[in-house]
Amino acid sequence: MTTILASEGGYQTFHLGGAEWFWLVFSLATALIAIVVGFFLRRGVLNTDAGTPKMVEIAGAIEEGAMAYLRRQFRTILVILVPVAAIVFFTSTSIVKDGGTEALSFAQSGVFRTLAFIGGCFMSGLTGFIGMSVAVKGNVRTAAAARTGSLPAALQVAFRAGGVTGMFTVGLGLFGATMIIMLFQNTS
Repeated sequence: MTTILASEGGYQTFHLGGAEWFWLVFSLATALIAIVVGFFLRRGVLNTDAGTPKMVEIAGAIEEGAMAYLRRQFRTILVILVPVAAIVFFTSTSIVKDGGTEALSFAQSGVFRTLAFIGGCFMSGLTGFIGMSVAVKGNVRTAAAARTGSLPAALQVAFRAGGVTGMFTVGLGLFGATMIIMLFQNTS
């Protein structure tokens, strides 16, 4: 029954040559560039006018509510994450080479899978946190830019705020996937 539940792909011998490492490093660099662009877009959003004192007050209340929502969501996810991480670990199997020798023990396989799972959860949570905080701050700044009667200025703030989440989603996802391949490869 365990082999049905924890159907590992089996042991696959592969060697990453120069071209493969080039593309992995290229992917890592691309991920880091996306993250840097996300920070620049964020800074561009935060450097714009936040509006009138009443707009700032309302935005502060919305931000307080959004952060309370995120704290509650992360606590709930943590309660779910712990048992799911345990399931990921305990459904692991040892990985056996074609010759019958063990490539990864049950514990090694479980630890690697669980670390990859938790890393993905962390990157996803970080993306959500950054996206929510910039969205709240970007909304009031978009409204402030629209108040001046400049549609291009309002659109610029709105697109930058949306771009932050996009850049962090792509950047952190690609970073995590590339690091998993780099760290957990099984070379011969």
